[in-house]
Amino acid sequence: MREIVLDTETTGLDPDTGDRIVEIGCVELINHVPTGRTLHHYINPERDMPLGAFEVHGLSSEFLSAYPVFGALADEILEFLGDAVLVIHNASFDMKFINAELRRLNRPEIPMSQALDTVQLARRKYPGAQASLDALCRRFEIDNGHRTLHGALLDADLLAAVYLELIGGRQPDLALAAQKSSDESSGARTSELREARPYREPRPHAPSAEELAAHQAFLESIKDPIWAAG
Repeated sequence: MREIVLDTETTGLDPDTGDRIVEIGCVELINHVPTGRTLHHYINPERDMPLGAFEVHGLSSEFLSAYPVFGALADEILEFLGDAVLVIHNASFDMKFINAELRRLNRPEIPMSQALDTVQLARRKYPGAQASLDALCRRFEIDNGHRTLHGALLDADLLAAVYLELIGGRQPDLALAAQKSSDESSGARTSELREARPYREPRPHAPSAEELAAHQAFLESIKDPIWAAG
């Protein structure tokens, strides 16, 4: 199973008012294990950088002006994503920005059904608890001390570690596999014992004539037995 943990940085909160993607970072997982394959790009948004956004990720218009626009990277990005499940923290935010960029290029949008939202996953697993990436890193003791600013690839890497914890650890089926192995070993030992045990003829349990006579004499010695009442 192939999954892509994805994060973006943007110029603001709403692509419908002109905000654009300025960075994208992706980490590939196969069967919930990071493969080492990543995709990372800074992107020229072809517009100014609002101060509020700059304070979040530290990417200036001057810095980004040296990088390609989204249209020049779209083929590479879409090829890397493929039809994999997209693991995203607050998926609706990143998906609306990615699809806004694709609409500008008259390209098909990525369906929301392809995304898995780790915010919703965390809220289902820990109702009422904080579900931010930093809060989840603290919960799972994942070191994020180097995260002084948001960065798409850094955040995707942290999210990959958080996601694996949310689904039960790096190998979520490990406990089941261990139980199955234990059960199989127990079954094998039982079979071995059965094969090693010598066969004995079943003992007869029918009472002899002497035992029946003794039992009858005992019954007759009981005064006023309840089974004889009435």
